[in-house]
Amino acid sequence: MSKTKPFLISKKLVMEAYQRIKANKGAAGVDQQSLESFEANLKDNLYKIWNRMSSGSYFPPPVKAVPIPKKSGGERILGVPTVADRIAQMVVKLTFEPLVEPHFLRDSYGYRPNKSALDAVGVTQQRCWKYNYVVEFDIKGLFDNVDHDLLLKAVRKHTDNKWVILHIERWLKAPLQMPDGTLIERTKGLSQGGVASPVLSNLFLHYVFDVWMEKNYPGKPWCRYADDGLVHCKNEKEAQEILAALKHRFEMCKLELHPDKTKIVYCKDGKRKRSYPTTKFTFLGYDFRQRRTLKRETKEIFQSFNPAVSKDAMKSMRTHIRTLGIRYRTNHSLKEIADILNPILRGWIGYYGCYNRSALGSVMVYVNKTLTAWAMCKYKKLRGHKTRAGLFILKVQKENRRLFSHWKIGLGNGFA
Repeated sequence: MSKTKPFLISKKLVMEAYQRIKANKGAAGVDQQSLESFEANLKDNLYKIWNRMSSGSYFPPPVKAVPIPKKSGGERILGVPTVADRIAQMVVKLTFEPLVEPHFLRDSYGYRPNKSALDAVGVTQQRCWKYNYVVEFDIKGLFDNVDHDLLLKAVRKHTDNKWVILHIERWLKAPLQMPDGTLIERTKGLSQGGVASPVLSNLFLHYVFDVWMEKNYPGKPWCRYADDGLVHCKNEKEAQEILAALKHRFEMCKLELHPDKTKIVYCKDGKRKRSYPTTKFTFLGYDFRQRRTLKRETKEIFQSFNPAVSKDAMKSMRTHIRTLGIRYRTNHSLKEIADILNPILRGWIGYYGCYNRSALGSVMVYVNKTLTAWAMCKYKKLRGHKTRAGLFILKVQKENRRLFSHWKIGLGNGFA
């Protein structure tokens, strides 16, 4: 290390961080600088980041607060850092994440390489077959309430790298700039939208919940994805004891469980026939509940506790289709409409179609209805003739099943 650069940070690392940020894209922060604008003077801008981080003189600008509507109503604040600050955070993430990732436990799935939400859904399905009860918990406002002192204690447990610790401390304190320009100082919480926030929140909950569960309830299956978690129990008494212990544990760590989203669920199926107030739960966009299931070997139909796309997720998908305004894009051909919709449909089918794919059928019928409405707007001879327009789309579907992603796999046949 030189006298002028107390911290050894390679320029190559800064370049890699920039390339990661470029791949992720993202909106402009408080300085209104877009990624394209940043790249117009790329060499100098990257040098400034490297120079300031290496000298210890880098201070993050305020984080742009963007209100985002919540599915359950109300709003949450998404913090949007500047392009330069996202790159700086990525430099720290690339250095810090490899130090903590090996310590994270198997059943922690959120924000981790080689782990996915579908992995968590799959393991939850298997456990619901084996255990009668589930304690479902949700942390109220996790990103707003992470205790800085406890988090920094966890950070220091895994690294003595001074520049990593220094910059994490500064990001924790960076103020939020609200839409009206006012600045809000932060004494707790993480910026939801910050590049380094996912690994930091995961580290925090690693000690608040994951390690605590392994120590106090060894052998009790649990699964956590970010601030949503599940604990499987054999009987109601176990479930009640764990729920009470969880509430106390989170209070000790200055967090609160969401009262409406935290509950005990009875995994009712064909063999579990007890009457219980709650017999279903939603996890990662899937509704888990009793469903009619076909046993492949014997073709026998029985009642099993299984996941399928949630009602809220389907409502969100239909809303998204509406916002695209497909029916009014009469200057587009059907092929061009397919080019717009197929990447979206492939994503939905790939995720929500992984378990009980047929449950997606109603959403895909809605897509067909939207195509029918488009045909009525585009062709004069079909205006006011819903049935004829639907038959037109049905004919196209039969003649070219590969045009739309859901047609290929036979989802949502029909238009009515």
